[in-house]
Amino acid sequence: MTAAHTWNFFPAGGFDQVQIDSGADLLALKDLNQKLWVALSCPTRGIEFDSKTLDMIDSDGDGRVRANEVLAAIAWAGSLLKDADVLVSGTDCLALHDIDDSTQEGQHVLASVRHILKSLGKADALEITLEDMQDIEKFLLALRYNGDGVIAAKQVEDAAASATLEDIIKCKGSAADLSGEVGVNEALTLAFFDELRGYADWSAASAKDAAILPLGEGTSAAAAALAAVRDKVEDYFTRCQLAAYDARAAEPLSRAVADYQQFAAQNLSAQNAEVGNFPLATVAAGKSLPLDGTLNPVWQSRIEALNVQVLRPLLGDKSSLSAADWQTVCGKFSAYFAWQAAKPANAVEPLGMKRITEILSSSHEAAINDLIKQDKSVESEVKSIHSVEKLLRYKRDLYLLVNNFVSFRHFYRGKDKGIFQVGTLYLDRRSCELCVRVEDVAKHASFASLSGMCLVYCECTRKTGGGKMNIAAAFTAGDADFLMVGRNGIFYDCQGNDWDANVVRIIDNPISLRQAFWSPYKKMVKAISEQIQKLAASKASAVDSNLQSAVVDQSKAVAAPAPASAKPAFDVAKFAGIFAAIGLAIGAIGGILASVMSGLLSLKFWQIPFALVGVMLMISLPAVALAWFKLKNRNLAPILDANGWAINARAKINIPFGTSLTGMARLPDGASRSLVDPFAEEKSLWPFYLIIALGACAVGVLWYYGFFGHA
Repeated sequence: MTAAHTWNFFPAGGFDQVQIDSGADLLALKDLNQKLWVALSCPTRGIEFDSKTLDMIDSDGDGRVRANEVLAAIAWAGSLLKDADVLVSGTDCLALHDIDDSTQEGQHVLASVRHILKSLGKADALEITLEDMQDIEKFLLALRYNGDGVIAAKQVEDAAASATLEDIIKCKGSAADLSGEVGVNEALTLAFFDELRGYADWSAASAKDAAILPLGEGTSAAAAALAAVRDKVEDYFTRCQLAAYDARAAEPLSRAVADYQQFAAQNLSAQNAEVGNFPLATVAAGKSLPLDGTLNPVWQSRIEALNVQVLRPLLGDKSSLSAADWQTVCGKFSAYFAWQAAKPANAVEPLGMKRITEILSSSHEAAINDLIKQDKSVESEVKSIHSVEKLLRYKRDLYLLVNNFVSFRHFYRGKDKGIFQVGTLYLDRRSCELCVRVEDVAKHASFASLSGMCLVYCECTRKTGGGKMNIAAAFTAGDADFLMVGRNGIFYDCQGNDWDANVVRIIDNPISLRQAFWSPYKKMVKAISEQIQKLAASKASAVDSNLQSAVVDQSKAVAAPAPASAKPAFDVAKFAGIFAAIGLAIGAIGGILASVMSGLLSLKFWQIPFALVGVMLMISLPAVALAWFKLKNRNLAPILDANGWAINARAKINIPFGTSLTGMARLPDGASRSLVDPFAEEKSLWPFYLIIALGACAVGVLWYYGFFGHA
């Protein structure tokens, strides 16, 4: 009985994550309950991982890598290696002695490795790298046989057989060869030659039965002439039989005079369809079909062709055709029509019997099938060549994938980026490391808002070969005072390419506790500032209006001076009311300030700072508490789920870890800073004088109330 694998876990993101350190850990993943996996699937595009490797793992080709596909990749790679620890090296270099040749597949892979190295002039090499596989496609294209079972015309040395291969393509279509050429495969070849034999056997039946071709080589044309009028002649003789049955039917069956009147005003021709619906000739009991000019003009030429190609060769030269003779003629062609009905469906008839006989009498079928077999005989070798590349990629990438799939070890340990992190955004004196690629900003934002993080969506453009892409960057430190739509920054992708980043959308959430603490005061200052600006703007507007009115009035007064009016009397009551209102306002403000000051002065000297701190806490603490709960519960999962991941855990980003994901602008260690600003604003001394005066007054008040021991 095999002992159970011992797992190691590490805490990160608010939950325990599995620690994968060895090949044994990789092979044992199949036994680890998937409820303990961080992710159950991820997209094959939009992440920082080799897409070709992901496509190899994505066995069903649906654009998503799932847990079972990861396990299948690990199991396949592990079965080809003597020691699974090779998979954790993270390199694309594979030593030949690490390949397990105890299995048939392992032997094929090892043989392919040696064949590749030999073709590269490195027959004595003891290892192979992914770089050695870069030209492997060219190597495969250069092979005469590549294992796909498709033979192109250029591979057939015999010109006659090559022409037959072209006939197969012409009649049955083609298959694509790995080299890009069109050719034929076993199915197309088999169908082609089966149709050749079927058509040849059917055609040979006419030579065995003389009744099939009553007129020899002219039978086909004669049968066509007969078929062209058969239904119409049958119609004529049936009408004559009805006239024999009842003489009264003869006249209406020949069509009444009124039926001809509709043509009186028309321009008629021998192609008129309505005329063609009339009988071949006038109907009478037992009447033969005349073969002279008394026929329906629409059918005259076709009956003449019937007479020339069928009736004269079989019956001789006659001026009319009786019903009995007609039945005899049709009986002569019954075997032919039955033979035609038995003709097998095929696409080879256009080749003609001469060419069909020529192909069947040759050895082309055997030659083409032999080439196809030779091509398919190297199928396992060619597949093994592809398996070499696959094994090299798995050796390099599988360990990286599981540490960003089964666990988010790279992301939470902070040493390396997670594969979903596509670069770094520099904006507003900060660098954001948690940046994910986004296809649809609106769709992503609708779900990613549940993450509780401040997300800034940017449209990134790069003129030199980069195109355009969208990203979502998480701001997890600092504040949002100057984050706004329209701002520009620089985004560096993981390859070091720089992109112009323009903010197109922001999901506003708390960024830091410091921001939350000062947010009430900033809001208050902002509100006061806005009100003052509005008041100043309104006053300025009023002044401008008054000046304009005064100018207009003055111009009017100059143009037409009006008689002087009496100066209005001074309204004492009005100004008394204004001064009273001003006094009340000043008194109210003074009362509030006096209450505050008296409250503070009633405290002991050392209690005043604590009181001020208490007031600030009363104002800021609710905002800080709310922000703390939101920051504590920030979740990475909605951001990745919105990108097509299936995240299986509540991957939290707490305050300390979040702070590490956004770098703030700081001076380098050891940097010197000059305190002289040549363009600094000149500082007035009046504020200092005012502070000194207020300080002196405060000391006097405190002394008066006995804070300094005065009785």
